[in-house]
Amino acid sequence: MDKKQKLVMVIRSQFMQPRGVAGWLVGWVMALRSSNRERNLWAVELLGVEPTDRVLEIGFGPGIAIQELSRRATQGLVCGIDHSEVMVWQASKRNRDAVYAGRVDLRCSSVEHLPAFEEPFDKVLAVNNMGMWREPVERLKELHRLMRPGGRIAIVSQPRCPGATAETTAAAGHEIASRLTEAGFTRIRSGTLALKPPVVCVIGEVS
Repeated sequence: MDKKQKLVMVIRSQFMQPRGVAGWLVGWVMALRSSNRERNLWAVELLGVEPTDRVLEIGFGPGIAIQELSRRATQGLVCGIDHSEVMVWQASKRNRDAVYAGRVDLRCSSVEHLPAFEEPFDKVLAVNNMGMWREPVERLKELHRLMRPGGRIAIVSQPRCPGATAETTAAAGHEIASRLTEAGFTRIRSGTLALKPPVVCVIGEVS
């Protein structure tokens, strides 16, 4: 492996789990990149959050979607987990007022080790991180058990592999839909956002 390949691996690992000074910079880049913001706000819109909803975001990064979720769930609660302490710090700072008001609860944890929550959720969101989950169907089943009947989950993917195209995005959407169905979600549907490559959001519900 040459130096260039090693550098690419280091950068990718930081985007997967930001840490240290480099991780802080990665979070800053994610927060400022217009496509990231557009993708997150679009996904929140599709999720259809109501004022009294309890919402959980998996892998919230710098907290862009958390901020929008809390603007909508004004009488509810927005929870989030991320396995990066740097991202918890950045997202907490970005959502400082809502955290202090008790409307946002951010924790350093992972989808493989979900913390205990006092009540079930109405909505669940995961943007560009299901591809990193171990045994994703099992993780989705666990999330299903954390949700109320009628609850809605949105899984978002914008493929980042070299040469990704609309076909890559479509394939990712089909795979997500299949996994949601296997995990027990119903009324599966999807939408696409015209970025390069396109973004797919697959939504499922709890019967």
